[in-house]
Amino acid sequence: MKEFPAFKVNGFLVVMIVLALSIFGGWWLLSTVQGWQEVLGRSLRVGDFLGGDDAIAELGAWLGGLLIAVVIPSVSGFFTVEPNQAVVLVCFGRYVGTVRESGFWWTNPFTTKRKVSLRVRNFNSKILKVNDAQGSPIEIAAVVVWQVVDSAKSQFAVDEYQEFIAIQSETAIRALANRYPYDAPDEATIPSLRGIPDEIALYLQKELQARLQVAGVEVLEARLSHLAYAPEIAQVMLRRQQAKAIIDARRQIVESAVGMVDEALKRLSEQQIIELDEERKAAMVNNLLVVLTSDQNSQPVLNTGSLYS
Repeated sequence: MKEFPAFKVNGFLVVMIVLALSIFGGWWLLSTVQGWQEVLGRSLRVGDFLGGDDAIAELGAWLGGLLIAVVIPSVSGFFTVEPNQAVVLVCFGRYVGTVRESGFWWTNPFTTKRKVSLRVRNFNSKILKVNDAQGSPIEIAAVVVWQVVDSAKSQFAVDEYQEFIAIQSETAIRALANRYPYDAPDEATIPSLRGIPDEIALYLQKELQARLQVAGVEVLEARLSHLAYAPEIAQVMLRRQQAKAIIDARRQIVESAVGMVDEALKRLSEQQIIELDEERKAAMVNNLLVVLTSDQNSQPVLNTGSLYS
């Protein structure tokens, strides 16, 4: 099942033709009745058309057939198409095409018409509670931007395409959460949901496109709108993240302090400001590291010499 253009005619042109046929039929009927009145010399009654003269009965049959077969059924063939909308036409249980061009149209009056929106729409999934790749319970939700690109598939390939989109989107989100951990200590080797949001969004979009292609839907964008640990482990995971942040900060402070101490010793040696033996270098390194890595401000101590010199 694939979408293809349907037969259609400009609706205003058909309206003019139907009006012309109606006017012509009315004029023909009026002139015929007046002619028979002159021939008979009296006014015609309904009984004159129901029996008696074959010519009058034939005239009534032709006019009635024209009215029933052309004018009245043609009215049901008119329909309008709004911008970013499609009308799917079905004739006696068979798909006969889709009209995408906006405007006022006329088609086979015996077709049924189903309107399908082609506008870009959003699907906001509800917050799902699932386990990530490490087995930790997390809460996750996503927003999916989608659009119908094949009206025939959306109407005939699945039962209710909007419900199908909702179910398949939640299934893809659950699969995504089971594939990646919420957080990872080393983002370079182990990708996580929190660490690589752009890659996660691209993976989710491809996963949804593969699932929704059967319904004639194109996924324009898919991104996580909510990501958090489940309430029962949120406090524990928060303390773990805080501890990790403290360790990373300490590591950076120590590395920077060591670099500053090394630079200070090199400059003292190169500029020959003071000569230090190994014991005094060790004491100086110790004092500098304490000052640079301490959480509190250090109190300076001035050495004024020994009492007994």
